[in-house]
Amino acid sequence: MQGVDEPTTRQRIADRLRTGALQAGAIANEFDITTEQALSHVRHIARSLDAADEELLVAPPECRDCGFSAFDDPANRPSRCPECRSEAIEEPAFRIE
Repeated sequence: MQGVDEPTTRQRIADRLRTGALQAGAIANEFDITTEQALSHVRHIARSLDAADEELLVAPPECRDCGFSAFDDPANRPSRCPECRSEAIEEPAFRIE
């Protein structure tokens, strides 16, 4: 349980993304949460940065087989490539600047 002065998981993720880019799976591993929870935290962090002088930068997912990267939602983790149907998809990476 977190004390009053301890940062939340979301705050710790935001602080970590200020030091460098991380993929969703790496966020999940580092903070002992699921990848879906990591993506949810990242989306919320992006909304909270709207009022700040910072922004969330997203390197979109990319197919390792054909290079396709124009996914509809760059912050999502697609299961397969719409072009070649490959499941070899590089996860999106996030950082705060």
